[in-house]
Amino acid sequence: MAILVVCPGCRRRFSVSDQFAGKSGPCPSCKAIIKVPLPTEEVKVHVPESFASGGRTVSGKLATKPIARTETRLRPGFLLGVAGAGLVVLAVTWVLGRTGVFQDRPLAQLVGLLLVSPPLVIAGYSFLRHADDLAPLRGMRLYWRAAICAAAFTGLWWAFEAFGTRFLDAEQFWTWFLVTPPFLVVGALVAFGALDLEFGNGFFLYCFYLLLTIVLRAAAGLGWIWQVAQSSQFP
Repeated sequence: MAILVVCPGCRRRFSVSDQFAGKSGPCPSCKAIIKVPLPTEEVKVHVPESFASGGRTVSGKLATKPIARTETRLRPGFLLGVAGAGLVVLAVTWVLGRTGVFQDRPLAQLVGLLLVSPPLVIAGYSFLRHADDLAPLRGMRLYWRAAICAAAFTGLWWAFEAFGTRFLDAEQFWTWFLVTPPFLVVGALVAFGALDLEFGNGFFLYCFYLLLTIVLRAAAGLGWIWQVAQSSQFP
């Protein structure tokens, strides 16, 4: 059995026969005196006892199978519930819009947007957090983060209405390609930071939110986004 030896002078490594264990001799490279260690002096790395047989659980039992992870699946009932709730919100918005509740009333527009934004964010997040995800947000942690994300999305709408529309020209459609990209990027970053999404999924979530709020804006009697008036403060 060979013994690994490291010269203290030139740091050269080589193996010697175990018959020289405990003896001293010159290094073949730099002639420095080297003492060959005994087999008992060799450093050995021991496997922790708890993992010697594949690891143990907190109860002390051997963990011979992978630990099952909690998966999130979209159930048909959930999908139908989201679709039904969306139709109800759309119908209520349309009825209120016919009564003129939102016309020239920025506060009413803001309150309405703040009410619908968190459910929209949660619905979009639920579609994105599919069964392959390891640790989806749940409970109050999800609600708080969705509320933060929804508030930021609402702020982006306000910024677009207050500042973005000033650079839009109804006769120059290309101006939309200059104004909208910064808002899309910021919206994706907000979802990325608030909901622990990848940037691409955050971008998808913000586009999903924009699409639905644009439809709700039209249902509220405020016109389509390409007909936006600079006097309006909120969608």
